[in-house]
Amino acid sequence: MPVPWFLLSLALGRSPMVLSLERLVGPQDTARCSPGLSCHLWDGDVLCLPGSIVSAPGPVLVPTRLQTELVLRCYQETDCDLCVRVAIHLAVHGHWEEPKGEEKFGGAADPELEESRNAFLQAQVVLSFQAYPTARCVLLEVQVPAALVQPGQSVGSVVFDCFEAALGAEVRIWSYTQPRYQKELNLTQHLPDCKGLEVRDSIQSCWALPWLNVSADGDDVHLVLDVSEDQRFGLSLYWNQVQGPTKPWWHRNLTGPQTITLNHTDLFPCLCIQVWPLEPDSVRTSICPFREDPRAHRNLWRAARLQLLPPRGWRLDAPCSLPAEATLCWQAPGGGPCQSLVPPLPPANVTVNKALELPLLNVHPNLCVQVSSWEKLQLQECLWVDSLGPLKDDMLLVETRDPHNNRSLCALEPSGCTPLLSRASTRAARLGEQLLQDLQSGQCLQLWDDDLRALWACPMDKYVHQRWALVWLACLLFVAVLFLLFLFRKDQVKAATRGRAALLLYSAEDSGFERLVSALASALCQLPLRVAVDLWSRRELSAQGPLAWFHAQRRQTLQEGGVVVLLFSPGAVVLCREWLQDGASTPAPQGPHDAFAASLSCVLPDFLQGRAPGRYVGAYFDGLLHSDAVPALFRSVPVFSLPSQLPGFLGTLQEPGDPSPGLLRERARLVSQALQPALDQLLKAPGDPGDPEDGTRDGT
Repeated sequence: MPVPWFLLSLALGRSPMVLSLERLVGPQDTARCSPGLSCHLWDGDVLCLPGSIVSAPGPVLVPTRLQTELVLRCYQETDCDLCVRVAIHLAVHGHWEEPKGEEKFGGAADPELEESRNAFLQAQVVLSFQAYPTARCVLLEVQVPAALVQPGQSVGSVVFDCFEAALGAEVRIWSYTQPRYQKELNLTQHLPDCKGLEVRDSIQSCWALPWLNVSADGDDVHLVLDVSEDQRFGLSLYWNQVQGPTKPWWHRNLTGPQTITLNHTDLFPCLCIQVWPLEPDSVRTSICPFREDPRAHRNLWRAARLQLLPPRGWRLDAPCSLPAEATLCWQAPGGGPCQSLVPPLPPANVTVNKALELPLLNVHPNLCVQVSSWEKLQLQECLWVDSLGPLKDDMLLVETRDPHNNRSLCALEPSGCTPLLSRASTRAARLGEQLLQDLQSGQCLQLWDDDLRALWACPMDKYVHQRWALVWLACLLFVAVLFLLFLFRKDQVKAATRGRAALLLYSAEDSGFERLVSALASALCQLPLRVAVDLWSRRELSAQGPLAWFHAQRRQTLQEGGVVVLLFSPGAVVLCREWLQDGASTPAPQGPHDAFAASLSCVLPDFLQGRAPGRYVGAYFDGLLHSDAVPALFRSVPVFSLPSQLPGFLGTLQEPGDPSPGLLRERARLVSQALQPALDQLLKAPGDPGDPEDGTRDGT
């Protein structure tokens, strides 16, 4: 039985009170103004073109506040529509020019100035109204005698009747002047429904309005429409975006009672529902019930994508507007947090689905963009890693200038910004004079500059080389001696050579599956392979955490030319499908030592971006998983069934050219002998994992 979590009608408003509304007769729009003002409403609607802000030539009238009131526009006693009345409060903006010369001290008054003060202040005020799926703009001309007002003084208000809107709709209203002297006013309002108003006998759409129950049943959300069997109505689901037009998602014409099921992954904060009877001139009512749903907000961040667009652009793609801020940061090699930089990107809410420009003079691989929400880091992407190469060991210098053009320099380090030429015991302080000379000689790259600050990236490679030059000379002599010793211990050195590195990743199903993985890892260690698996590193895993442990092991393995082995099991397939379905978010680890769940945030991007071939190999065990169950994304690399395809699997793990086919078959036989008992024991164990309906068993 579904558990109701939010019961509403499609016209449900925010006000719990029942309101009685004023009635306006006739379809004609009107305007009236407070005493002292005169106003005129232009016939017909106008184009909504705010234009750019311009300087006021003197005192002008500007809107300062918007107020709304709900009324009924009636054509007959029982034929009315809900209408929004808008009141615009006006004030004087700007000043008259003061008299100059002798006029200022009692001389003759300027006739033109006197004439302007005896004239009228006039303004063209635009009202813009939007309520999905309609939009309107009207123009009001307002004037007031200039002699009766003072700059900054409120002069009264203009009332417009009225904008028709649907019950339960979300309406947005803007007001500005033509030409525009200041930022436009805006107001967003959620209208009430038939239950919140005394209008059931006046608005015909309330007589037969489809009613909607929203309930949750596990991972599904049910939209239950309670209407008569012969009533026909339209239902539309759409994304209501503040930034940009609404995006239709789903539309149907239906008859009678209906139950529509949505998966929880389809929920977004801007997902709205609109319903209307399929009758001529019927009112469409809308509601957005998922604005505060935590699942909807999680889905939104999972669907968000941060892209960096060469040469200096960036873009955040998401289905809805995001309450987020973006910043530039500097990522030093060797890990550690990305350090925030000046200049920050605009602190206002991030504009989604729009390419934006980074305020940079030059680009650098250590520069990254971070997107945060409520002080929590959500997304990070470094600048064009594929085109600019890996992170560099450069020192970032922050230059600060005062109004007298005196400047100071500090170097950004993990401990903070260290002043150059200081006595601190940091690398930047020790090399302060050399870095200053590099800056003055033009060896540093300027990344950003304004009147008071600048950023410079200075290479550090030559200082690293100089520092270690003497050490290398001493080491060469030491290595020569060691080399002579190694010649006498050639056999021992060969035995110590462990071959290619291999990192095994798996999802911890149960103790039986872990024994199977341990048997495989132990057998591979008997070959010229250096095997890393979390089963043998529990202490480091507990100290560092699964994600940090995996990142360190993956980086070391790939840097040494090794390979990452993905062992697929029913649980691993489920985790991969959830990740691919929900978006690029880090799945929650399934246990304190589950490196597979922690690794998905790094492994899957390699497959999505085509970097996996040559670096990854897939495998699954006979009888535990069918080959079709492996997600298609991972088939871009070789995937083997063990132990039936052990020769091909071992051949992929070995270095090119080694070993011979005969030796490879012998090694496969030895690994199979070590692996088969653990696999047989797992297959015979009661309650083993897997669901035949999901394709996680061979079943043949």
